[in-house]
Amino acid sequence: MPPPSDIVKVAIEWPGANAQLIEINQKKPLSSIIREVCDGWSLSGSEQFALRYADGPQLYITEQNRGDIKNGTILRLAISPMRAARQLLERIQSHSIDARLEALKELAKLSADPTFATEFINMEGLGTLAQLVESGTHFGEMLAFTLTAFLELMDHGILSWDLISVSFIKQIAGYVNQPMVDVSILQRSLAILESMVLNSHSLYQRVAQEITVGQLIAHLQVSNQEIQTYAIALINALFLKTPEDRRQEMAGTLEQKHLRAIILNHIIRGNRPVKAEMAHQLYVLQVLTFTLLEERMMTKMDPNDQAQRDIIFELRRIAFDGDNDPSGTEKRKAIYTKDYKMLGFTIVLENSSREDKQECPFGRCAIELTRMLCDILQVGELPNEGCNDFHPMFFTHEHAWEEFFCICIQLLNKTWKEMRATAEDFNKVMTVVREQITRALAMKPSSLEQLRVKLRNLSYSEVLRLRQSERMSQDDFQSPPIIELRDRIQPEIVELIKQQRLNRLCEGSCFRKLANRRRQEKFWFCRLSLNHKVLHYGDLDESPQGEVPFELLTDKISVSDIKAVLTGKDCPHMKEKSALKQNKEVLELAFSILYDPDEALNFVAPNKYEYCIWMDGLSALLGKELGSDLTRSDLNTLMSMEMKLRLLDLENITIPEAPPPVPKEPSTYNFTYNYG
Repeated sequence: MPPPSDIVKVAIEWPGANAQLIEINQKKPLSSIIREVCDGWSLSGSEQFALRYADGPQLYITEQNRGDIKNGTILRLAISPMRAARQLLERIQSHSIDARLEALKELAKLSADPTFATEFINMEGLGTLAQLVESGTHFGEMLAFTLTAFLELMDHGILSWDLISVSFIKQIAGYVNQPMVDVSILQRSLAILESMVLNSHSLYQRVAQEITVGQLIAHLQVSNQEIQTYAIALINALFLKTPEDRRQEMAGTLEQKHLRAIILNHIIRGNRPVKAEMAHQLYVLQVLTFTLLEERMMTKMDPNDQAQRDIIFELRRIAFDGDNDPSGTEKRKAIYTKDYKMLGFTIVLENSSREDKQECPFGRCAIELTRMLCDILQVGELPNEGCNDFHPMFFTHEHAWEEFFCICIQLLNKTWKEMRATAEDFNKVMTVVREQITRALAMKPSSLEQLRVKLRNLSYSEVLRLRQSERMSQDDFQSPPIIELRDRIQPEIVELIKQQRLNRLCEGSCFRKLANRRRQEKFWFCRLSLNHKVLHYGDLDESPQGEVPFELLTDKISVSDIKAVLTGKDCPHMKEKSALKQNKEVLELAFSILYDPDEALNFVAPNKYEYCIWMDGLSALLGKELGSDLTRSDLNTLMSMEMKLRLLDLENITIPEAPPPVPKEPSTYNFTYNYG
């Protein structure tokens, strides 16, 4: 008989003693449990002790988080958070350098615990750390541990960043501006400045005064990708917080400092592959750069603006420069009216000789294409936390957007001709062009020239072929015998897909933890047991390379305890207040597993593919139908392949010839072949 859900069996360690194997009653006060554990080792003063996890982050157990304890968890009896905070505060002010170093090292580790952090901050420990930094007497490891502890403590959001002193900011900025500084100190200094900028408008102004873009760009030319990532993150933070009326000025400064070329040569085309966090920061920079186009995107044509009128006049002159300028005002007006009509204002040179109904209206096409490109690349939207969808080609040219438009307008004109379109086909042409562009962008061309080649290969006829191929399972094989064959093999294919999804869950996936800042990646891993009965999961220090052994995943959930799977905005972690913008893309990747007793394991998949894999795998695990987009795509593909193979086998069957009949009397022979 299984134990009650409010009873968990754990092991508790204490240095120099044998571990205690006990059953924790979750309905019993935590102080009573700690008292019993202390009595087991004859320790007095149980109020001075607490329980912590022995593995992973080693967080303190509190009344609020005790529900996370699972059967088989290893805990450790430790001094209470208040006592630990008081001791460390005394030790970091010790006259002994060795004692101070060990204390700061332990403090850097404990500061990630919210319970300890609250106690340490209440004792004004942050002020002590700030004084240590401002004194300028700490260097090397000691300073690195001090900065780590400071950043971890501030990250809990207990104390406002606005309380940071100017002298502290100057000291941190000084570490960033120094030409030679320890890597760990530089990393933490960049991360602290980024958090200042993102969390306080007044601190943004202070940091902007102390740090120049030129100094940050210098850190992009090093070989350490972590330093490069922190530097770009700070540039992005400054860019994001710059007042709108000054963003163009900052963009101009970045251009003068050759930021684009440095990123291209030292990061994108560097010797090391671009990691996920770096890809995210490049994506953020791309989005912020595109946001500068929003004002132009929203600006309508003003007939009274002479500058805008002159541009249109110049367009007409370029398009029809070969024509003689007629004399006479009325005649010139009539010719100009015809020209503007041909340009699409209610192309260009090769369009000028066509009949009116076959014209590609350049003006209208250009306006609609601009709107389309802005929509595809989400111009005007804020960066999406967790997204790393940057396009390398936009870092290869000083005027990448303009070049991108020129390539696409040529594609539009080419597609118009291939479709032999008329004015009535305008929307159809734009739909095809959008498909061509999105298909090409999905292939992540590394340069604008590669984009041009990919678009050239995606002709109208190729788009039709791809469409036909993708919907073959829907449009083809509609005869009754084929439908019968399809119905017979579909369960086999669905079962095959289910097994593949379950196998993928057994291999497991790495997920990133959502945090209030992007200075440090935190990961966790989840995988299904080989017998499909338990989900194992646990925190990781870094993104794994390959499969993570079950022994390293200290937490687990019984599949039989799963109550439901939630998605999107229904997930608990999507309802929580966050300083980061949880936009549509994050919501589309979020899901939660609800399990007894009223707990949730929250996920944000790294991409749409992993999301579909896990949603399908969980559906198969819980005996539900698979319904993801990936399943539909795989089902269509595998069904088409299997049906073609079976039909091909039928076509290649050779029916054996019947033996010659004995000529006795006329007979009628009815041959039937069982294809069974």
